Amino acid sequence: MHQEYIPQQVSQALNEDLNNQNAMEGDITAQLIPESQQAFARVITRQFAVICGVEWVNETIKQVDSTIEIQWSVKDGDRVQANDVLFTLAGPARAILTAERTCLNFLQMLSATATQTAVYVDKLKEIGSTTKILDTRKTIPGLRFAQKYAVTCGGGQNHRIGLFDAYLIKENHIQAAGGIAQAISKAHELNPGKTVEVEVETMDELQQAIDAGADIVMLDNFTVAQTQAAIELAKGKVKLEASGNMDQDKYKSYAELNIDFISIGGLTKHVDAIDLSMRFVQN
Repeated sequence: MHQEYIPQQVSQALNEDLNNQNAMEGDITAQLIPESQQAFARVITRQFAVICGVEWVNETIKQVDSTIEIQWSVKDGDRVQANDVLFTLAGPARAILTAERTCLNFLQMLSATATQTAVYVDKLKEIGSTTKILDTRKTIPGLRFAQKYAVTCGGGQNHRIGLFDAYLIKENHIQAAGGIAQAISKAHELNPGKTVEVEVETMDELQQAIDAGADIVMLDNFTVAQTQAAIELAKGKVKLEASGNMDQDKYKSYAELNIDFISIGGLTKHVDAIDLSMRFVQN
């Protein structure tokens, strides 16, 4: 987890609510409550979830009012059921209400990514597959590191983080570079320590990628039968990744082949937020 990005992400989210004002001035509804009033709040989930976002909540509380006391009943990666208590807050009522939505937004979104990932990973375990689930760069702008961390909380693995840490040579790169072999050769020349992955659309392109020394080959929209043939052709010479509109109905057939990886863009781009609720209660 890249914790250094969390304060900036939280600050930006709070500014959206407070219009770059401090909590006392920016939340006009909270000003209806006496400044001295204290409160105790409990946050629960209304559905099954895999939790992710603890540090984002902690940072939100810190930035709004560091005197608020927060007590967690869970940690990132924990599985919870409907009506489970996730955390409690004790402190100034105004500040708790100001922080509420930003806390829940981060927690519901990141837990959604973790939960969806866990659904895919659990199915692999059920069928005894050795395939690993990967995310993609199809993330919410500004939340790349957060969502990729959420994927790991759900049991998935990260694909490359960005454009800087590994090569993914796709169709347009291949065309502009003069071919698969030329692109791979140039990548090894420029950054010999970086992983080189190539996207292919045919068996002939797969063979070219293997011959040129690719580390990973992404099979773009291969059928299950084509993927099986690709596995037999590769014979362990290169790792293979199945890709192309993978969802919960489609990916199982590929996982049954024990392909090395399946990448799923929906883990981070199709976010069905977890239903969370905060209520003031008598302590």
